[in-house]
Amino acid sequence: MELLPCIEIQTSEQPTASIIWLHGLGADGNDFASLVPQLDLSGCPGIRFVFPSAPSMPVTVNGGYVMPAWYDIIGRSDSDPEDAAGIHRSAMAIHALIEREASRGIAYDKIVLAGFSQGCAMVLHIGLRFPHRLAGIMALSGYLPLAPSFLSERSPANQTTPIFMAHGDWDAVIIPERSERSRDLLQANGYDVQWKSYAMEHSVHPIEVIDMCLFLRRVLNQ
Repeated sequence: MELLPCIEIQTSEQPTASIIWLHGLGADGNDFASLVPQLDLSGCPGIRFVFPSAPSMPVTVNGGYVMPAWYDIIGRSDSDPEDAAGIHRSAMAIHALIEREASRGIAYDKIVLAGFSQGCAMVLHIGLRFPHRLAGIMALSGYLPLAPSFLSERSPANQTTPIFMAHGDWDAVIIPERSERSRDLLQANGYDVQWKSYAMEHSVHPIEVIDMCLFLRRVLNQ
């Protein structure tokens, strides 16, 4: 499989940890790369940030307009059909990036998966099914996709992996209740979910950035 195009930023010449960060619908790998200088990760090992860009495809909910997307979105409610084939295809592409980090000497338990919106959905889908323990999952303004198949497909390797979930109280793109239902499902099945909500819409809050730093310092310094 050809690897996705990625922006890479390293905090040291020989990083021993990696953060693979997935953008949301219509964005690309540049979306969160500019956030790196704002992250206070003092005390953390050297980190390689990997910001892949999703391929472009028609997105049904946006009138079939072609844009970068990890999968098609048919509708915005839990009852709308989900693009399982697209989710699985993107999961394979992200798996390839995880394995590349492993081949470059990064232990699986020093890899964090992070994602915003559609990228959040992808990291929850991938991380909870991944067969090796990861350092952590950072799930921003999104939800767990394909929830009905989650319990039968999840991997015990990441049953205790810390999960940071954050959402905006005024989010009209992915309503808070949808993310809360994902949180409740995970917590009911024993997952270590740290939940934070912020007075914002579908975006990133300055206090959220501080909370992300605290989470990353915790999971990468273990």
